[in-house]
Amino acid sequence: MLDTRRQANRALGALQISSTTRLVKMILSAVFAALIAFVPSYTGLEPAAMWTLFILIFAAGLWMTEAIPAFAVAILIIGLEILILGRPGGVYATGPKDWQMFVDPWSSPIMWLFLGGFILGQAAETTGLDRMMARFVLKWFGSRPSNVLLGAMGLTFVFSMFMSNTATTAMMMSVMAPVIAGVDKKDPFVKALLLGVPFAANIGGMGTIIGSPPNAIAAGLLSETHAISFVEWMMLGLPPAIVLFFIAWFFLRFAYPSQTKKMDLRGLEWETRTGSLLPMWKRILVFPVFMVTVLLWMTSSLHGMPTAVVSFIPITVFAVAGILTVSEVRRLQWDVLMLMAGGLSLGVAIQKSGLAAWVLTLLPMESMGLLAIAFVLAYITTLLSNFMSNTAATNILAPLGLAMAVGFEPIVVIPLALGASAAMCLPISTPPNAIAFAMGDLKTTDFVKGGLLIGILGPLLAVLWVFWMLG
Repeated sequence: MLDTRRQANRALGALQISSTTRLVKMILSAVFAALIAFVPSYTGLEPAAMWTLFILIFAAGLWMTEAIPAFAVAILIIGLEILILGRPGGVYATGPKDWQMFVDPWSSPIMWLFLGGFILGQAAETTGLDRMMARFVLKWFGSRPSNVLLGAMGLTFVFSMFMSNTATTAMMMSVMAPVIAGVDKKDPFVKALLLGVPFAANIGGMGTIIGSPPNAIAAGLLSETHAISFVEWMMLGLPPAIVLFFIAWFFLRFAYPSQTKKMDLRGLEWETRTGSLLPMWKRILVFPVFMVTVLLWMTSSLHGMPTAVVSFIPITVFAVAGILTVSEVRRLQWDVLMLMAGGLSLGVAIQKSGLAAWVLTLLPMESMGLLAIAFVLAYITTLLSNFMSNTAATNILAPLGLAMAVGFEPIVVIPLALGASAAMCLPISTPPNAIAFAMGDLKTTDFVKGGLLIGILGPLLAVLWVFWMLG
């Protein structure tokens, strides 16, 4: 009993220290934000913009210090905006319903589009369609190490365009685990396989609006000035992503050469899963619904149905068919949606309060061309995303990019979002990196080599391609 009490006291002590540390981080972030927003005597900064600056810096501090979960910061942003900016007779709002502008992003079309992507991914995982397709396709690439790496990365790349890159990485690691286990641990090619999956997942997310939250945030912010369709985003994001994909493949292939000429792929045989126990018609239904949804997303300009409306097809069909049950709904990444909603709401406040316009007066816009602005913001986003959530980094910088390129917003904002997906220098940079690192065969330096290459080339290719397409 005594040992149990001691253990309990130690556990409670650890919780107390953790809570105290979080509280200190929150207080310091708030004090720092207040010092920046309120102490200097800014010329031309209205009270509403001043309070928005406080909220922006406070949120950035919480995101960077990880004082509270990222989604909680997003909810706090909306709460502060309603309390401070949305109060009638206060620093901004004049009518009793003005506060609604800060919660409107939660029901915006881009949120429903992203939710549709989550539903497709969840249905594929529940029925085992993702693993079945992965095993089927991988066998066609043959047993040569370079081909196995290409197949694993290619599948991850494609899946991550339509599914959460975290779920894609977890799935592909599960599929590839028997193959990796069959390789001698001293063979450098083990690292190539382990790094290839997260790198491809990160890069693949650049290809579609639903591929990563930064894409959705950028598209959401651009919706009022330059609405970007599903296909238009693919035309802008997919080409640089494909180039980065092959650069990553070549790098891993030659940086970690295999000591064998042929790999044992018997581990790719089908395994019994919960999905295989579902009725066959449910498992078969997912594939055509998946394909129809993606096809309608890509052809919205032809049939006129908004992409957000198309998202209701899988949501409705899978719910009625019993593929999307209560347990599956609870497993959806609601925290990511909350994070996106908070970012879009922050963008509304930055624009409406006049903060964005005020920031423009401080920048040497005359000496910085549009291309220079795009490069600077894209690389800053990539740098920050290596140390904090790339969604949070995009939430902070995208609204500023929107204001800095009036009339040419997509040329700056889209490369900025694509640059967020090019951040993969550390195990903590992205969830896919963390999953691969948890396998136990990688070191931090293994991520740095390839991560620097992608981090340098990613924003460069994104800016040049988008500028060439739209400039």
